[in-house]
Amino acid sequence: MTVALRRRPTRGTSFTMRRSDRLFSLLTTLGDHQLHRAEDLARAAGVSLRTLYRDIARLQASGVAITGTRGAGYRLTPTTVLPPLSLSQEEIEALQLALAVVLETTDPDLKAAATSLAQKIDAALPETAHPDTLDWQRVEHPFANAARGMAHLPVLRAAIRARQKLRIVYNADDGSLRTLVLHPLTLTHAARSWLLSGWNEANEKTETLRLDLIEDTHPLPELFTAPPAFQMD
Repeated sequence: MTVALRRRPTRGTSFTMRRSDRLFSLLTTLGDHQLHRAEDLARAAGVSLRTLYRDIARLQASGVAITGTRGAGYRLTPTTVLPPLSLSQEEIEALQLALAVVLETTDPDLKAAATSLAQKIDAALPETAHPDTLDWQRVEHPFANAARGMAHLPVLRAAIRARQKLRIVYNADDGSLRTLVLHPLTLTHAARSWLLSGWNEANEKTETLRLDLIEDTHPLPELFTAPPAFQMD
């Protein structure tokens, strides 16, 4: 019979698990989503409670959804952790539009999830992703029908790129419809508020329009150049 002998550690060496391996093992243990006492986790890893608490803090700081306290124990919540993503402006717009639609749902759980996701996205967006104007902060959120403006997006985006004038029928503040010829210049969003800004040909002033209040958009066969002094009011 062959007996396997355990090699004695030489002076100055240790069989302590590497931190990366230890963290992976800790995640594997917590992967059952059950509550685990810190003492048991530390014993399994062969470390002190102090080291275990530091490991938990490292994982939490990296975005791993571990909940619990030192006295009650820890568990891994069934949350998906995504790696850092690089999104184009068009992808951000698509995501914001989708959230605008979901926020109109009557399902309280789905609406709460969409609200939480929207807050995370807004917190992660750089300041330059928001429009210079602060008009959107005075608009009731979410819009009564945020999805209405989606139908106008292809026309608006094409007109902005081509520098093409638009005839727009818009719901005015007094409830009436008004028609204006606009030189569309920017299309922006913030907190599910979609805004079209441009130059009103009639009064020669900047206009900022809510997309959900636009009734109709019609491209005109005339092109324009951006006014040199154009600035968001």
